[in-house]
Amino acid sequence: MATITVNPPRAGMSRGRRRATNSLGVYFVALVLVTLMLVPVAYIILGGFRTNSEITVDPSGFPVTWQIGNYLSVLGSEVFWREVANSTIAAVVTTFFVVALGLMASFVLARYSFRLRGAMYALFSAGLMFPIAVAITPLYILVRSFGLANSLAGVIVPQIAFSLPVTIIILVPFLQAIPNELQEAAAIDGCSRVGFFWRMVIPLSKAGVITVGILAFIASWNSYILPLFILNNESAYTLPLGVQAYASRYAVDTAKVLAFTSLSMIPALAFFSLFERRIVGGLTGAVKG
Repeated sequence: MATITVNPPRAGMSRGRRRATNSLGVYFVALVLVTLMLVPVAYIILGGFRTNSEITVDPSGFPVTWQIGNYLSVLGSEVFWREVANSTIAAVVTTFFVVALGLMASFVLARYSFRLRGAMYALFSAGLMFPIAVAITPLYILVRSFGLANSLAGVIVPQIAFSLPVTIIILVPFLQAIPNELQEAAAIDGCSRVGFFWRMVIPLSKAGVITVGILAFIASWNSYILPLFILNNESAYTLPLGVQAYASRYAVDTAKVLAFTSLSMIPALAFFSLFERRIVGGLTGAVKG
């Protein structure tokens, strides 16, 4: 009588199937999350191309007739471009000082041993646990006492202070990864500490510098709580405050409000999309370091 032998499934095949199943599950969850995040953005952008009557009849529908005039009306407004300029000034100045001060502080903490070095690093790390909303009232009193209220300077200085902790946390591993032999060789060749900082440290930590610069720029561009408390004059409004003021002024014109909101989001979205790989690469390098 013939016997039939059944070969057991290979362990490698079962592991491969489980891995494929897990990958599909991860991609499905990622697709759901991306959809949930993009749907509101798409609704706002498409809503700017609709009429108020279309939005009233069918709030979630597509434009029947594409109203480009809503966007052209916003782009032709002097208020919009003034707020774009204010946001740009605040973001650029904040980014410059965050990168410059953060890089110098990180260089000292990463490359030199001194008393209270660990305490200083822990102090900067603790700054991550205090969001700006927690300290907004004493911060407003302090800004007003220095005479910086109702000015972009009163927004820029606190933004620099609150962006420094995450900047230092990211940059310190990059600077620690630079071999000590490289600094010793530079010293033998007559390169000073400042020269080593400019000629070697900055180029070698370029990925981290770009990462913290992008994060500081986007955080400043999207800042709302701090300008809301500091700025009272509409001529100094940044875009987030401008969106609120525009929505209050033209509350009955929903389509134009959506168009204004869409245009205010585009710079930050474009900036983040263009440098997304830089951000991921910089954060990965910081974790490895």
